[in-house]
Amino acid sequence: MVQSREIRAASRSKLLELAFVGVPNRIIGLTMPATKTTRAIAHPTEGFRAAVLPGAPNRPVRVYVPTDFQPKYAYPLVVLFHGAGECEEHAARLVPRLSRRNYIVLCLRGSVDLGLRADGRPVFGWADGTPDRGTKAAIAYVMAQFSVHAERVFLVGVGEGVGAAYRLGLAMGDRVAGVVALNGRLPKGRVPENNLRVLIGHGTANPVVSVADARRAATALTRAGATVRVTRYAASHRIHPDMLSDANRWIMSQVMGKAVLGI
Repeated sequence: MVQSREIRAASRSKLLELAFVGVPNRIIGLTMPATKTTRAIAHPTEGFRAAVLPGAPNRPVRVYVPTDFQPKYAYPLVVLFHGAGECEEHAARLVPRLSRRNYIVLCLRGSVDLGLRADGRPVFGWADGTPDRGTKAAIAYVMAQFSVHAERVFLVGVGEGVGAAYRLGLAMGDRVAGVVALNGRLPKGRVPENNLRVLIGHGTANPVVSVADARRAATALTRAGATVRVTRYAASHRIHPDMLSDANRWIMSQVMGKAVLGI
């Protein structure tokens, strides 16, 4: 009897250990560490998790699992591209202002190492040109690891990250459900024909990227076939408090197939 209790205790201990470490992904070969232990390995707890892709050890990502996570529901995936001189941790800070409940969120680290801040923290940016393989691998990993709706992938760029979001959206085409561009610019060059759905949110007093640049981006995208909504805010280059809440409403309107008034 004592031996049986010891065996059961060892089994429970092993289950908790597996839950903390995570379950290996058979497609990419990664292990997603959990932020806290859980007895239900298949039902990840809400909150942030860190992951490092084998092919990009210097570009860890953060993945957010929403409140009241439902493992049988295919969640929309939001991919966050941070601004210049920031990192995936900065992107993660925006998640609660977007939504704690509606999405699986992938917070990326930029592909260009910009050195260290004054406080010693590393900062990153995004390269011009075609989307990097690390970003695509990170998206594939999250889609394989979590319950994500393959046709509901939304790219959200902030500042310089807008360019990276646009490039990936135009490259992925129909595999992207929408792009949200906050205080950033469309990359230079010809815009290929596309049918993207785009929300542009821009500060009217932005000294880095003018609101006129945002209007020109909307015109170029529309001429190439995209459906574009532009919303202006009384703000500079910083994220206006309403930008992310409006982005949440717009994304959910795409998910639900309904028009949302007021933004």
